[in-house]
Amino acid sequence: MNKTLRNVLFTALCLLVLGALGVFAALRQHQRPVDEVVVNVQDEFDNYFISGRGVTALLTKGGREPVVGTRPEGPRLRELEARLKAHPFVKDAQVYRDLAGNLHADVRQNRPIARLIHADARLDSYVDADGRALPLSPLYTARVATVARAGGGALPGAFFQDSTGRRYLEFLRYVDEHPFWRAQVAEVFVEPGGKLSFTQQIGDQRIEFGPPADISDKFAKLMVFYRQIPSVLGWDTYHRVNVEYQNQIICE
Repeated sequence: MNKTLRNVLFTALCLLVLGALGVFAALRQHQRPVDEVVVNVQDEFDNYFISGRGVTALLTKGGREPVVGTRPEGPRLRELEARLKAHPFVKDAQVYRDLAGNLHADVRQNRPIARLIHADARLDSYVDADGRALPLSPLYTARVATVARAGGGALPGAFFQDSTGRRYLEFLRYVDEHPFWRAQVAEVFVEPGGKLSFTQQIGDQRIEFGPPADISDKFAKLMVFYRQIPSVLGWDTYHRVNVEYQNQIICE
C-alpha cells in the first residue's frame, strides 16, 4: 500500500509540475511581443491568387495595423483568422502563436474549377468546387475550362447552387478531378434544352454530351473514341461526336 501510495503521489507531483510548466510557458508566450510573422500558403506555387505577401497585407490591413511588436491573444487571433477567411480565395486559415512568440498564419487556398464567360469580359467570374462564384484576380489567370450558354449569354453566378445546377457542377468537378479531361476540355456550353456540349484542346470535334448524367460512363465512351478513331482515321475525320445515348457513340 505504501509503495502504491508513493507511486500515486509521485505521478500526481509530476503532473502538477508539467501543468505548472505549461502555464508558465503560456504566460510567457502571451507576454512576449510578436517578433516575426510566418506565413504558409498551401498550393501557393500552383495557384497564385493569394501570396504570402498578400496574407501579411490582410493581417496588417496593408500595414495600417502592424502585428510585429504586439501581443495578440485569443480574441485578437480569432479576429485575424476571420479576416483571412473573408478573402474569396482563402478556403481555410489558422492563426496562432508558437512558444518563441512568432505569429503563424497557415492558409489553404481556394481554387477555381471553371470560368463563367460573359459578353463583357470584365464581368467574368470563376466558380469553385462548392459552386460558389469567385472574382477574377489581377495576380493570376487560372487555366480552367470556360462555361457559357450556347449561342451566347452568361450563366448567373448562383447557377450552381440549386439542385439543378448542382448536376452541372458535378460535371465540372469530374473534369477537374481527372488530369486528362482537365487538360482536354476547353469550352463548355449549356444548350437551351439543358444538354451539355464542349470543345477540346486537341481535335476539331464538338462533343455532344447530353444531360449531366452518367458522367463517368459518357467520358469512358469518349475515351474509347480517342483510343480507336483518331489514331486510324486522323483527328479531323469527324466534327461531331455524340456520347449522350447508352452504349452508343455517334460520329459524323
